[in-house]
Amino acid sequence: MPRSASTAVDKALDLIEAVARADRPLRLGELAQAVGLHRATAYRVLLDLVRRGWILRAGEHYLPGVVALQVSRAAATRSLGALCRPVLEALAEQTGLMVNLQVLEADRSRVIDVVRPPRLAMISDLLGEALPVHRFAGALALVAQLDEAGRAPYLAVAEAAGHPLGELRADLDRVRDTGFAVERGRNDKVIASVSRAVTSAKGGPLCAVTIVGPDTEFGPERLPELEEHLAAATARLAAELAAPDGAALREGRR
Repeated sequence: MPRSASTAVDKALDLIEAVARADRPLRLGELAQAVGLHRATAYRVLLDLVRRGWILRAGEHYLPGVVALQVSRAAATRSLGALCRPVLEALAEQTGLMVNLQVLEADRSRVIDVVRPPRLAMISDLLGEALPVHRFAGALALVAQLDEAGRAPYLAVAEAAGHPLGELRADLDRVRDTGFAVERGRNDKVIASVSRAVTSAKGGPLCAVTIVGPDTEFGPERLPELEEHLAAATARLAAELAAPDGAALREGRR
């Protein structure tokens, strides 16, 4: 039975998404069935979407329109991963270590991009993985920038896993004070990492950049150097994310 979307926006977005996901151009009846709308309702919404350029009608079939394609291209070039990629690559080259980019989700952080040197192919890149705060430096760096209420969902995951919350809160406060989250031995005895959050002007976490590699390369003689490179990289990203149209990164490439 066709369902009734709660708003006109829901109906329009459902149809745009159905057209974008389809592996071939769809007819009106197929689209209506896919999104659970009556044919007449789907047709009326499609008329507006075609008029605005979000969907293209070719005979009896519907395809992504010019506007949808423009938005897709803009998203690909202006997405967080695309903006940060040059900085990640530069940091990996400077340090010879793996570098990843993480963002916060509901109760964990997620790795959304990775630059891994060939020599570290044996280390899992964790791309796409959701990481809990009590086990990974990137999540620790991000959650440290939140207030106590904001930290609650992340602490709940740690508590459910049996991790001591007093110890974790002390770690979070230390990371907030120093700006760096260092992970050595807690998650993997042979792998170490150091992470730093990129924050907004108001202090909220936008993303975290993490350097990952063999534990032997994170000793006290080298860690300050890694932190220095990491601080410079995150400062560059903070400037880029605050600047219009990628001005900061373009300036950095000159």
